[in-house]
Amino acid sequence: MDNREMLGRIAIILLSIFVVMSGYGVLLPVLPYYTERLALKSGVVADEDINYHIGILTSIYPFFQLLFAVVWGKLSDRFGRKVLIIMGLSGFVIMQVLTGLSTSLAMLYVARILGGIFSSSVIPVSNAYLSDLTSTKQRRKILAWSGVAVSAGVIAGPMIGGYLAQTNLHFNTRFGHLLLDKFSVPFLVVALLGIVALVVVVLWLKKPKEQYTNSPQGKLKMTAMLANPVFLRLLLLSLVIQLAVTLFETVFSVYAKDILVFDTAQVGLGFMLCGLIMAVLQPVFASFDENILPMRLQLITGFLLAALSMGIFTLITTDFYVFTMIIIFATGGAMVTPNLIASISFIDENNTGTYLSTQTSTNSIGQVLGPLLGMWIYSFGSSLPFLFIGIFLLLVTLLTMPGLKFNKS
Repeated sequence: MDNREMLGRIAIILLSIFVVMSGYGVLLPVLPYYTERLALKSGVVADEDINYHIGILTSIYPFFQLLFAVVWGKLSDRFGRKVLIIMGLSGFVIMQVLTGLSTSLAMLYVARILGGIFSSSVIPVSNAYLSDLTSTKQRRKILAWSGVAVSAGVIAGPMIGGYLAQTNLHFNTRFGHLLLDKFSVPFLVVALLGIVALVVVVLWLKKPKEQYTNSPQGKLKMTAMLANPVFLRLLLLSLVIQLAVTLFETVFSVYAKDILVFDTAQVGLGFMLCGLIMAVLQPVFASFDENILPMRLQLITGFLLAALSMGIFTLITTDFYVFTMIIIFATGGAMVTPNLIASISFIDENNTGTYLSTQTSTNSIGQVLGPLLGMWIYSFGSSLPFLFIGIFLLLVTLLTMPGLKFNKS
């Protein structure tokens, strides 16, 4: 395979990841307002219970990712990556349409469940595809670009959600007047992006080299994976950073609405800055030679930066201060994310999809617990969730990092 063909395949995979993460990000600035509208419209949800629904709606998506990610990963190791990516993108499009056309909280819950089931195949299987495509020497840098696609989606999603959710759209058709609610438009736009990505994958994505196998040596039991102490520590770190990120994302939307009195555009700007910093810095940190900036040092520094920014997040409520703390938090995440993915991908070349899907499931645990825990702590005080994140990240860094070693290539 020549470099041009390889770059083409990588671009298609990155497009798929970007679109799925845009769909995740589009909900972040809109969810508190959308949930409030649907809850008030139903008339059966008390005002004080709306925040709990926000937490549950945020958590239910990764909960079903948790249930299905490893299943998709194992299937991709056996039957190929492309078919699983197609399935994931198809489910993603359906979920976005259902979300945009939701007329009740129940319908929104159904859309979130379907999204969790099907989109859980896209990110880990796409990363496994990239691993199949590259040598161990190239992999860390290429997987960092996967992180860039994720971060770019986190930039684009809130921008789409924050800025398109400003006005209702009115269309006069031959069948009568058509009204698209301002909270529906962002999801329908992302659904169109999903259709574009799906068509590109179906028509132009080719299978990578055959690394998956049905032979006994290619099969892997969960007990064997969990017996690996390095893998267990990497999973723990993945769980912790994902818990912190998701807790912050959920609480920040509500905190910005209630305390900072931000509108959807300002909330979207906060998430855009977070994604932009991660998109720019992940490949930068991944490009450092191990002798110059070791992976272990990057992880320690990243966790400490994230802990510091969250620990002092609520001291001042000016826009400049809030956005500065978000930038510091994102810088820490940019140091952590690509190193965790690359380290896990090195563990077993024949079962990369299974290992990365297990990491995705672990991340999903953090995504499930983060919103629920965050909104519960928020009920006791608006600043407490951010203080909790800071202390938790600091403790994990002090207790887990000493003596931690990684498989390197």
